[in-house]
Order: sequence, then structure tokens, then C-alpha cells
Amino acid sequence: MVIGHGMVGARFVEEVRRRDPDGERVTLTVLGAESRPAYNRVLLSAVLAGGLRPAMVTLPVVDGVDLHTGVAATALDRTARVVHADDGTVHPYDELVLATGCRAWLPPVDGLADPGAPEVPAPGVSLFRDLDDCGRILDAAVPGARIAVVGGGLLGVEAARGLAGRGVAVTLVHPRTHLMERQLDAGAGEVLATALRGLGVDVRCGVGAKAWDPETGLDCDDGSRIAADHVVVAAGVRANTGLAADAGLAVDRAVLVDDRLATDDGRVHALGDCAQHAGAPGGLVQSGWEQAAVLADLLTGTDPAARYRGTRPVTRLKARGIDLAALGDPTAGDEELRVSDPRRGRYGVLALRDDRVVGAVLMGLPDAAAMITELYDSGAPAPSDRLALLLGRALPGETSPATDPVRMPGSAVVCRCNSVTKNALVTAWRAGAHDVDALSRRTRAATGCGSCRDVVCGIRDWLADIDPPQESAA
Repeated sequence: MVIGHGMVGARFVEEVRRRDPDGERVTLTVLGAESRPAYNRVLLSAVLAGGLRPAMVTLPVVDGVDLHTGVAATALDRTARVVHADDGTVHPYDELVLATGCRAWLPPVDGLADPGAPEVPAPGVSLFRDLDDCGRILDAAVPGARIAVVGGGLLGVEAARGLAGRGVAVTLVHPRTHLMERQLDAGAGEVLATALRGLGVDVRCGVGAKAWDPETGLDCDDGSRIAADHVVVAAGVRANTGLAADAGLAVDRAVLVDDRLATDDGRVHALGDCAQHAGAPGGLVQSGWEQAAVLADLLTGTDPAARYRGTRPVTRLKARGIDLAALGDPTAGDEELRVSDPRRGRYGVLALRDDRVVGAVLMGLPDAAAMITELYDSGAPAPSDRLALLLGRALPGETSPATDPVRMPGSAVVCRCNSVTKNALVTAWRAGAHDVDALSRRTRAATGCGSCRDVVCGIRDWLADIDPPQESAA
């Protein structure tokens, strides 16, 4: 039994059926509160920017699943091992998986919330969490509109950039000293702010929202007032733990789980944003996908020794015209290199320990980002010329397999937005997808932030050389 059919719940179902395609070992029942099919939330910023249509972010349907969309779980009876739903149905389970995700947080700013419901946005205010939110924002984002974005984390920056590209006058307010402070240092944050300003976004750091009035605009705590017709709030999230807490499961910021993704009730498991594990960085779907694979191994019996040991975090900003990657902990090295070229939108920090990459922040350095990310993921030794690596100019004999299709392992993830591997691209090629657009349509690679398109092109060229399409006989 799975509660939640978002990105992680859907991935878990897919992983189970990959191991047990005929349902001989596991019968799957899924409750999804949203009425629409599962979709890729990572790509919502691309929908907001106009790069993708909403239908293009829908995830593939998995066969052999008893799926109930538009049905929310309301109570969990662990003694009887049943789940009660809001449509009156009762669902028994042997093993229960919580994949309830998280909800957008609406900060306590006067005027942002509906007076009778503190978690519901007031008229003229939108959260940025799901496709319905996207629709409301797009309705307000007519050319010439004035929109204030509250929150300068990853989602806030992506929203601001996407709206600016639609001809909207955007002001981004962020109470911290620099943007994306969870991933970036002050230097990188300032280079990012400069890049956004060059793209038409009015960036104001160290400024918090104080009150919203649709007649007058958004008042800030520095005494300024932003003329705005609409407010988009991207101020963080909170895990959906109510069901677990009401059932007596151990909950802190999220539902506590061990390396088997089990709660303190061994028959109840949790994945993704609703789960709290010491090795899982918050807010990254990558963690939930890795957890889904481990739990699928365990519950299908494919690998009883499988354990989730944590995720090596990699964050990519999905904003047109800005190439930004942050990975690991840039403060954890015993060796550090740093370059700063703010006028050209370039900034890089590379941290190494024992010749291995342990963290990096890379802006405006796409070649370096590809190579360094591969080194970080694989744990391989870094090239001896660290500066050349940081600038994306490592010597041919020292380059990583990141952008070399010949040396790239089949399991290497080419497109992080859609979790597309090199093997998936090879399979699509052999099935008849013989150009980049066809490969993208078949696998969804390069349909998100677009940063992997050059790598996809390289794999396509390599495949054309080693496995050319067969011309049909005349």
C-alpha cells in the first residue's frame, strides 16, 4: 500500500514493477490526493518559463497498479493494518509506504493568507508547489504585469527568472544576505544576483516581506513598498507528517526512518520529503528516488541486504541563461580553489579532500560542472591540474568520463531533471530515436533545465559512429 503518488511515490511503484513486472511478489495499491496523473515537479519552473507545456511533465503510467487518484488517506490504523480514505474506502495492507511529500510554507506575513485559513493563500497570492499553482501564476503573468516573488531559494530564483522571461516586471525579495544561501556562499550569491538583474529581475536581498495589500502592493521591513499585482511565495516547505503523527509514529521535522526506510513500526516505511534520514539532504528529489530503489529491493526480496546510506547532493538551477551547479559541501575540503569573474557571470569554488571532490559551486562554467559532477558522483581522483579542472579545461588525458560517451559508464545519469541514464539513451537509439529531438521525446532527456543537451548530442554522435541507423532497402 502506497500513500502518495507524487514523484517519489510514482518512482517507488515503477521500481517495484521493474523488479516484479507480473506482480507475483507484490500487489500495489496507491492513493494519490491529486486528481491528475503523477508529474515531474522538478520541471514546474520550465512550465512557468514557457519551455514546457503542462502535459509534457506527466510521468509514464505504470501497469499492474491499483491506482486511486483524487483520493486522500485520512487515517492509519496500525493495529488493524488498514488505511481509511476520504471517499469512505478502507484499504488493508501488509506493508505501508508513506510518500506524502511536503507542502509549501506560507510565512506569517499580513495579508498573504486567507483570514479563515492560515495555510491557504489570499486572493492575489500564489504558492509555487504544484501544477495548479503554476496555472494560477500564469494567469497573473500577462505581459506588463508586476509580480513580487517572496523567497530567494532555488524555487524562488527559478520562478523569478521564468516570469521575467515572459515580459513580467519581477521583484525578488529575500530576507537573507544573499540568494540560495543553503547552496551558495556570499560570493556566488552576489554573482547570481547580478546575473538575474541583467535578465530583468529586481533583486533585493536582506529585505523581508512585511504586509501585502492588493490595492497598494507589498510592504517590506526596510520601509520600502513594491508595486505588485500578484505575489508568488517560495519561502520553503514543511513535510506532510499529520497522518504519521496521528498514528503515533515517531516524527521530528519529518517521519523518522532507518537505513531500511522503516519507521518505528517495521511494517510502515517512508520515502522522500516526508521522511527524515540522517544522510538525506532536504528538498532534493534525488534522495527520494534513491530511497525508492532501496525500498523496492527490500519489499520485493530482490536484495534483502539493501540499505539507504545517504545521498550525495547535487543541485542544478533550472533558469534560462544561467548555468549554476552546487554539489556536496564546499567547506569540507583540505584543498580549495576559487575563481571569481562577476562581470562575466562566472564563479567557481572547488573543494577536495584526499584528491577527491567533496564540494563545489560552479556558475557560468558548464564544462567544469559536467566534469566535476562526474568526479563527485564516482569518487574518482581529480586531475592533477586543479585550476584547469575548475575552468573546464582539463587535459585530454585527464578528463573525466562526464562528457566522453566512450568512457561514460552506462549507469551514468545524463539528465538529472528526469533521471535519464546513458543506457536509457542507448536503448532509445536502438528503438529508432536517431536524432537529439527524438531521443528527448523518447527519454525526456534535455527537456528540463537543458544543461545536459550537449552531452546528449555527444552520445548521439557517438552512437551514430558505432551503431549507425540501418538504411531501408530500396
